Amino acid sequence: MEFMGIIYILIFIIFALVISAIFQIRAAGIKIKDFWGFIQANEMLDKLYKFSKRAKTMSPQEQIIFLAEAEKVFDAYDKIPTIVWENEYRKYSEVLEAYQNIRVSRWSEK
Repeated sequence: MEFMGIIYILIFIIFALVISAIFQIRAAGIKIKDFWGFIQANEMLDKLYKFSKRAKTMSPQEQIIFLAEAEKVFDAYDKIPTIVWENEYRKYSEVLEAYQNIRVSRWSEK
């Protein structure tokens, strides 16, 4: 009986923390859907950061994929205030620089 009481209390605490987090996200002026997209984009940013290190040696197909994924990440980051992702700014700026370099090189080829 005591064990079930502890379980119910823990479930209530978890539920209260989730609701509190949702209210804090909304109070910051962020939509929950945009915040979830930001979390996913943050994971993709790490992968793109690794690819940006070898941007000059990418094949044309890899460049196209990189550009498309980078645009998705940039869109997600634009919806979130900068203060939330300022720790990731270095990665973001390096991916942006690689994105710009690829765009310029592809444009100059045409």
